[in-house]
Amino acid sequence: MRFSEAFIPTLREVPAEAEVISHRLMLRAGMIRKVAAGIYNYLPLGLRVIQKVSGIIREEMNAAGAQELLMPMVQPRELWDETLRWKEYDKELLRLKDRHERDFCLGPTHEEIITDLVRGEVKSYRQLPMMLYQIQTKFRDEIRPRFGLMRGREFLMKDCYSFDRNEAGAKESYRKMFEAYQKIFRRCGLDFRPIEAGTGLIGGSLSHEFHVLAASGEDEVFACGKCDFGASAEKTPADRNCPKCKAVLNSHRGIEVGQVFYLGTKYSKAMKAGFLDEGGKEQLIEMGCYGIGVGRTAAASIEQNHDDNGIIWPLPIAPFPVEIVTLGQEDAAVREAAGQVIRALEAEKIEFLWDDREESAGVKFKDADLLGIPYRVTIGKKGVQKGESEIRSRKTGTVTAVPLPQTAGDLARLISPK
Repeated sequence: MRFSEAFIPTLREVPAEAEVISHRLMLRAGMIRKVAAGIYNYLPLGLRVIQKVSGIIREEMNAAGAQELLMPMVQPRELWDETLRWKEYDKELLRLKDRHERDFCLGPTHEEIITDLVRGEVKSYRQLPMMLYQIQTKFRDEIRPRFGLMRGREFLMKDCYSFDRNEAGAKESYRKMFEAYQKIFRRCGLDFRPIEAGTGLIGGSLSHEFHVLAASGEDEVFACGKCDFGASAEKTPADRNCPKCKAVLNSHRGIEVGQVFYLGTKYSKAMKAGFLDEGGKEQLIEMGCYGIGVGRTAAASIEQNHDDNGIIWPLPIAPFPVEIVTLGQEDAAVREAAGQVIRALEAEKIEFLWDDREESAGVKFKDADLLGIPYRVTIGKKGVQKGESEIRSRKTGTVTAVPLPQTAGDLARLISPK
């Protein structure tokens, strides 16, 4: 992608509306723009990050045996009346009427919709277990939307639902999703901890939250530095020693990015979702639900990975792995060298952003740091005269001069080490 042709409206000044680092940097880097309170446009670079996070989620959900579907955002009141949540949910549930004066809501979650779907299709124990998921827009009418994608009203979520014959099967589905979540957040390059949690309006009897550790987090969590144990302040042992490895637990701020619930029969009982067991007896389906805030995960990554100059994206979710910066591109030799590197990157199937703008080196380098793309390749007159390019790591700041013909190969090894 050529920077000169791309829609990347970077900002030099810090927007007054932005309170936290991720909000400020996503606005400055031209990744999002506000439409209304808690509602945002995802611009091309921001959308690429969202797609990278979603791609990792899909791969791990599919690997765990879940199947993807897509449910409607607009939901009829009748289903919410069955679970009594039409009355139980506060003003976060945005209610509306159609032209026939029938009640609907914008879905903040999809337990009613998925339970209604499954009860109409599942009749026998032979059809279970089953796990279904979607990545879809949700709406919660937050009283005080803030922090950009961290606490929006409209947001993108992955929600998965498991359906099992009995409690043992449901606990096994819960375990699979718990492990899948750990893989997802590791692959996103995040330092996180799962902690025991309450179930809130979703309900059920068992739940874990997944928290990204960052100074700006809203919640206090206690995490072990030697293993993956984490706990909320309420669940932390009085002696603050890790029950798994006995190391001292340290206090951190956490950003919740995902949660898993064992629901039991809360929804299947209310909505009469059952099946016939091996003996022909009617049984209620045991359920679980599992959510990840996709945009929130991207924002939490920035809260954890940034410096004074901008974002430092973890490689797996960066909008591009490589940014090429050409300096003095009016020079024929520079244009030829850039063309050689670009063709080699394309042959290696490495995506890149090429800053081909008629701007100064200072402007290009400032924007490169702001955007946070993991590797910057600089091709300029002096380097070309030596037959070299420079590869700079955004994370470490390390600059390495490499022979021009070797540039793409070195980047390939950095991006996909054997």
